[in-house]
Amino acid sequence: MSTATVTSARPGQVLADLVPASRVRDAAFVLGGAALTGLAAQIAVPVPGSPVPVTGQTFAALLVGTTLGARRGFASLAVYALVGMAGVPWFAEGRSGMGMPSFGYILGMLLASVVVGALARRGADRSAWRTAGTMLLGSAVIYAVGVPYLALATGMSASAAIAAGLTPFLIGDALKAALAMGLLPTAWKLVDKR
Repeated sequence: MSTATVTSARPGQVLADLVPASRVRDAAFVLGGAALTGLAAQIAVPVPGSPVPVTGQTFAALLVGTTLGARRGFASLAVYALVGMAGVPWFAEGRSGMGMPSFGYILGMLLASVVVGALARRGADRSAWRTAGTMLLGSAVIYAVGVPYLALATGMSASAAIAAGLTPFLIGDALKAALAMGLLPTAWKLVDKR
């Protein structure tokens, strides 16, 4: 177990790796990422005509995957999903369980955390444009699972599910990617200046 503080970023690291390694650190990051995602899910704005609200949940899930890396990011989102399935009302709009039409997006967040975490480990969160691409790819993974699940859960046609579960969220996803473009590369620059 290392007790030295990392003062500079090295290739192959994610932001969480800059904190001295320990099992306690990893557990705290996993639980903290789950809690952050649960809190961000409470920022929810209903979308007229859609059973899926606009939330901060997807942004938090992508940040968790990017900052923790694929393994810890997946574990964090798995804790989030399992605790919500067990009845803790921390899914969007204070919901819990698996029966809601938007549950597919939560499953998509699990996969997206692995994708963005693996890309971050390869440096994809260290420049603005690469970060934007990483966030947009992560969002695409979420939709690739969430939209078909929405269609199956509600009986919507594919075009109706796209209209209700994808199209209204594209502008918000672009804004989230822009926010990440500023946050993550700036964090790396601050680390490199230490």
